[in-house]
Amino acid sequence: MAARINLLPWRVKRRKQREREFYIMLGAAAVLGVLLVIAGITFYNNRIDDQLARNGYLRDEIAKLEEQIREIERLEERRRQLIARKDVIERLQANRTQMVHLWEQMVKTIPEGVRLSAVRQSGPQLTLEGFAQSQARVSQYMRRLDSSEWLTNPDLRVVEAKGDDASSRFAFTLRVTMTQPGAPETEDDPPFADAGGTR
Repeated sequence: MAARINLLPWRVKRRKQREREFYIMLGAAAVLGVLLVIAGITFYNNRIDDQLARNGYLRDEIAKLEEQIREIERLEERRRQLIARKDVIERLQANRTQMVHLWEQMVKTIPEGVRLSAVRQSGPQLTLEGFAQSQARVSQYMRRLDSSEWLTNPDLRVVEAKGDDASSRFAFTLRVTMTQPGAPETEDDPPFADAGGTR
């Protein structure tokens, strides 16, 4: 008589064991997936925090550089102001000597029979107003001005008879250009102001 073996309980048990192993593997995979997600989130959060920290550092450095640039601009402006003041002082010192020479030349060039009543300045131009005994005295005055190193290019604007006074028979107005020997021409106004009458 052959032996009969019932395999059904073994198969059921085997199936349950496989199901248990499957759920264990599924749970392990789920846990591993969650751990991977958490690790990924943590990694990228750390990267973001590092990048934010770098951005903050860069903003701070940029702010420092901008402040340094503003300071440099303030120093440059200060430097320009100092250079401008230095130029003004140098021009004043040069023009102080020039003014002395100009007044000296004006005195030397006035001939007998001519007197000035007003001297006005506009840039490098002088307008001279005065009286002369004759038109010949005015012409002589213009020749002297033209031969001066500091006063040149006389231009007669007006000459007219003014009464019977022999010492001031003719009123005249002429313009003359102020120069400085050996110096380049400049647009700066020499230090000449309006003057009263002089001889």
